[in-house]
Amino acid sequence: MDERNDDVMTGALLVLVGAILGAGAALLFAPQSGRKTRKDLARHARKTSKMAESVAGEVVGSVAGMADAVEEMAEEFLEKGKDISKESRDAVLAALSEGQDRLGRQRDRLAKLLG
Repeated sequence: MDERNDDVMTGALLVLVGAILGAGAALLFAPQSGRKTRKDLARHARKTSKMAESVAGEVVGSVAGMADAVEEMAEEFLEKGKDISKESRDAVLAALSEGQDRLGRQRDRLAKLLG
């Protein structure tokens, strides 16, 4: 899904760049005065700047959202790791305790046999 979002973002940026280049070419080749063309260029530059800021804001928001999601997943994995290590430690301690009990019983049995 992330790859699809990247493809959509890339496509949107390519369309935006194409629109800007097309608008610039149309303005340069339009039959109007230089002053009018400069005004049109300035207006389109402002419009494009606003659009670029909007796209940049969306990208920043997406990146921030992804960073938050990664952070949450890392915290979950850390908690799971802590739980697993606690369970493993408890299992090892239980096995050691059982082993000590068996050794104690065997020692007592040997002591009775040897007398």
